[in-house]
Amino acid sequence: MGKPTGFLDYDRKTSAAEAPKERIKHFNEFHEHLPMEEQQKQGARCMECGVPFCQAGAAIAGMTSGCPLHNLVPEWNDLVYTGNWERAYNRLKKTNNFPEFTSRVCPALCENACTCGLNGDAVATKENEYAIIENAYKTGLADANPPKVRTNKTVAVVGSGPAGLAVADQLNKRGHNVTVFERSDRLGGLLMYGIPNMKLEKHIIDRKIKVMAEEGVRFVTNTDIGKDAKSKKLIEGFDRIVFACGASNPRDINVPGRDAKGIYFAVDFLKGVTKSLLDSGLTDNAYVSAKGKHVVIIGGGDTGNDCVGTSIRLGAKSVTQIEMMPKAPDTRADNNPWPEWPKVCKTDYGQEEAAAVFGHDPRIYETTVKEFLKDKNGNLCGVKTVKLMWEKDQESGGMVMKEAAGSEQTLEAQLVLIAAGFLGSQKYVTDAFKLALDARTNVKTESGSFKTSADNIFVAGDMHTGQSLVVKAIRQGRECAREVDESLMGYSNMYVQ
Repeated sequence: MGKPTGFLDYDRKTSAAEAPKERIKHFNEFHEHLPMEEQQKQGARCMECGVPFCQAGAAIAGMTSGCPLHNLVPEWNDLVYTGNWERAYNRLKKTNNFPEFTSRVCPALCENACTCGLNGDAVATKENEYAIIENAYKTGLADANPPKVRTNKTVAVVGSGPAGLAVADQLNKRGHNVTVFERSDRLGGLLMYGIPNMKLEKHIIDRKIKVMAEEGVRFVTNTDIGKDAKSKKLIEGFDRIVFACGASNPRDINVPGRDAKGIYFAVDFLKGVTKSLLDSGLTDNAYVSAKGKHVVIIGGGDTGNDCVGTSIRLGAKSVTQIEMMPKAPDTRADNNPWPEWPKVCKTDYGQEEAAAVFGHDPRIYETTVKEFLKDKNGNLCGVKTVKLMWEKDQESGGMVMKEAAGSEQTLEAQLVLIAAGFLGSQKYVTDAFKLALDARTNVKTESGSFKTSADNIFVAGDMHTGQSLVVKAIRQGRECAREVDESLMGYSNMYVQ
């Protein structure tokens, strides 16, 4: 370790965020990062523990604790402290293909497992990661480095989200000829259209895609495999195929009035806004506007929060976020000890902005939708809600949620955004290639494998496991790439962890 007393000598310090009422005036990233010298002090705070939970990525009490990529966190924290930025980049890239993405959108599982966080403030690992990768681009360390030898094996990767890009990056570095197919007009999958620009500016994705293209990866957009391209042609044209199409079926809310005009899935709303922003700076009006509307968002997760922040930037009159679960405690409960994932209340950027603009937190807890209300023209005009409470089920003995009698309430709404998660793979893709599914409609494989029921076809990411984190999708992509490589070559020397 670089400085044994670093965690005592230096307080945790992170990038300063632009004030909520200022940052809602634009769709750009809004953090001012630390100077390199100050970031080195943050690296000095790492204790390089005997048991580094930060890089464990282990399931504790059913929740992931530490980095699923098993990033060599103590090593590159120390290298940040000593100013050895080149070696820090090399150690970071050994386990993580896309630190430019994870340093912006990952919930920092490493920090939540940090030993310093047991009795104080965790090491600012996520921002150390940001400093390493941005310095690498600035100094040329992250420039293209094509493989010196090619195998002449061909692989098609369907989907350009984090899992698909990880597969492509790994297999290309191995020397295989990789083609990535994307059904949208831009590359990046959920990184491009599922995450708002203020969390991940899209030139960051384009920058990495450019490097991968220079290294030999071929990218094809506006091609919807299973519709535009015939499955037989794809199977015959490549030695192996990897599907990484995500969990693309949004969970619906089926209550009376669902056919009202003004109800949208969150992913469609966010995609429309981002595409219009990139195409025309929102001047083409080719998106669902929240301007002057009372907006109700159903879902309390990250996507729901992104809808809050986006709606405010579009000029919403009010924003309400409905969440079924009770509010989590503000600090760890006794039954949720470190290094478990902390089940505490998280107030994200969108909720901060709503509190600044409207004077209160937008979230309503332990609430669900009973009915969508329509006017005489079929337009949405309100949402009828009801409170939920936990009761013990007499038959099973478990706790179940039931409606609280007399708790109905009507919220005015002209726009509803459903952010209730996603369910499995899309049927037209799996049908076209005759891929077996599991009970959750994810593509089925043997335990520990990424090979599907069809010959020479593999699967990775959310399409395989269901909706999850970007960092877990990257890990899936890396593991899948190794299995594909082994199937092509008879062995693999590909490093995964």
